[in-house]
Amino acid sequence: MLKRFLVIFEPFILMLIGTVVLASILPPRGAGVPLFGAIADIAIVLLFFLHGAKLSREAVLAGMSNWRLHLAVFAATYILFPVLGLGVAALPFLTPPVAMGMLFLTLLPSTVQSSIAFTAIARGNVAAAVCSASISNILGIVLTPALTAVLIHSSGSAGVSLSSVESIVVQLLLPFVAGHLLRPWIGAFVTRQKKMLTIVDRGSILLVVYTAFGAAVVDGIWHRLSAAELGVILAVCAVLLALVLLATWGAGRLMGLSREDAIVLVFCGSKKSLVSGVPMAGVLFAPAQVGLVILPLMLFHQLQLIACAVIARRYADDPVPSSAAG
Repeated sequence: MLKRFLVIFEPFILMLIGTVVLASILPPRGAGVPLFGAIADIAIVLLFFLHGAKLSREAVLAGMSNWRLHLAVFAATYILFPVLGLGVAALPFLTPPVAMGMLFLTLLPSTVQSSIAFTAIARGNVAAAVCSASISNILGIVLTPALTAVLIHSSGSAGVSLSSVESIVVQLLLPFVAGHLLRPWIGAFVTRQKKMLTIVDRGSILLVVYTAFGAAVVDGIWHRLSAAELGVILAVCAVLLALVLLATWGAGRLMGLSREDAIVLVFCGSKKSLVSGVPMAGVLFAPAQVGLVILPLMLFHQLQLIACAVIARRYADDPVPSSAAG
């Protein structure tokens, strides 16, 4: 049982915490603000370029025939989550920036790496997980900014400008498409460089978190957010995750999905991408807002890793044959 909870001490989680602490003590100021911002922008462009080059067209096409499963994952990611997000954002005890962050969290695509990894551990349909997670992220580059513009604006929070959406296209979509078009020439090299992709993944996130929290610290985030409020955000994230995990598990049974496909629905339909969310928040929101906006996402990210690690191990230990219904 102890091993299931060791994910709490996964190095990247500790690095995220350390980055928040560093930004709280030594936030970028003066000339450091545009410098770190420019470095973070370059890292994000490189990140999405490499993810485009890594995306296997063959794996996506191989799993696309399982359309019922992919529609269910899509519904969980872009319908169920946003509906719950609107409900959460309306909670009277959440401050407007935190409520905006909770709503933004629910509009993000699913994760790729962890969804596939947990599906593999749980003995699920890995090919379908690759397809669902990849499609979710491709659609998310367009859907997340669009949903953010519509739902956050309509909820009465600060709207998302057209220039922000244009920045998403330039910084995220175009590099992704360029990387994928160049895949025939660089795809094999990028796939072999797992360590490089991990460094770019994590480095870009840490840079954006540092610049975002640094700006928020300068703006007085820790004077506006108490320990009790932080606990409330964590509790709301936990309830949100539990609801979606139960909904995806129940949907798999109601749809009569095989055990392997039901596992994909649980893992791909219940998670939100920190890799996509942090860069998008940096583009879509004002610098002083980003720190509070991504705080719920960071907390949700840790919770989903812990919960899914436990669930994946339970599935792996399940004596039910892999061909049995979920």
